[in-house]
Amino acid sequence: MSDITEIAEGRTRLIIPAEHSKGGPGKRTGQVFFNEQMAFNRDVSVMFLRALDKDVPVADAMTATGSRAVRIANEVSNAADVVANDIDPASVDFINANIEANGLRNCRASNRDLNILFSEERFGYVDIDPFGSPIPYIHGAIRGCGRNGILAITATDTAPLAGAHRAKCERRYQSRPIKGAMCHEMGLRILMCSLAKELAKADRGMEPLLSFYADHYFRTYVRVTEGAANADKTLSKLIYVKYDGKTRERSYSCEHDREYQYGPFWGGNLHSSAHLASMTSDSTAEEKRCGKMLELWRNEIDTVPFIYDISELSSFLKISPPPMDDFVDSLNAIGKASKTHMCPTSFKTDLDLKDIIAVYRSMPGREM
Repeated sequence: MSDITEIAEGRTRLIIPAEHSKGGPGKRTGQVFFNEQMAFNRDVSVMFLRALDKDVPVADAMTATGSRAVRIANEVSNAADVVANDIDPASVDFINANIEANGLRNCRASNRDLNILFSEERFGYVDIDPFGSPIPYIHGAIRGCGRNGILAITATDTAPLAGAHRAKCERRYQSRPIKGAMCHEMGLRILMCSLAKELAKADRGMEPLLSFYADHYFRTYVRVTEGAANADKTLSKLIYVKYDGKTRERSYSCEHDREYQYGPFWGGNLHSSAHLASMTSDSTAEEKRCGKMLELWRNEIDTVPFIYDISELSSFLKISPPPMDDFVDSLNAIGKASKTHMCPTSFKTDLDLKDIIAVYRSMPGREM
């Protein structure tokens, strides 16, 4: 290796290429890909795995420098055996250097195509974090996930999933996306829908434990459930959506027709309240964002009611927006409402749009 540097992330020393991505979706720069902005993604993986109540064999199937795998091995006490795998031979030197730098005995390097890895070994936790869409790798990940194991999937192709490139989304995910205020929530639900359909082909279902949008990517963690009955139960939670851009009305159906033209989407929960209750964040600077997000995830309404944006309503009604906290409190006085992790100006509620608008208009200090 040449032109390398060392950083600290969480409680772990990481040896990485000196030339690397520092933000956004990143570019394939340097010897082996590394993106500093994905530190939060790796922080969440550590926080998520610490909350499990048993030891699990872990596979980070597209590990690049080994940063996620090494952090898991170093910072998660119940990660007894971590495989840091990448198909690129140049990655192996970085993986081994990071294993050695942290004195790890519970992490091993692997240089295999992930389909070969998952045909030879099974794991209790399988992580897929590709450059772009995860669709080409999901089938292999499912095969490598052991009975009642956990799949962690990242998608960085947010533009298609959020509706900016509809044809590409329909081609990759067989789902029609929605533009506008709902785009990120529904993009996440498209990813989860695709995972549900792939699992069902193997007579397996899923129970989401944590799913979110952050920075430039979508991320979902699901526990795999076994058997045709669970596969059918999972598929029963797929929905189609009707959205009128002129009136801002939203509704959903389990049936696809000309009215309900968007989707399919995952219509079940994004999270498990029990797993979120078991998750904790460190007080270290690197994990402060985790604590803030964890609070949002725990308090967010996690049912089908749709996401709205206060800026969307302001533009639609031609009225200046009220303070977000006051508005959500007013909605909660007559129904259920919460802020969301998707955007600081977004909220969810089980109220009808007419009731939302009535509350909005009643807020003091609104100017026409």
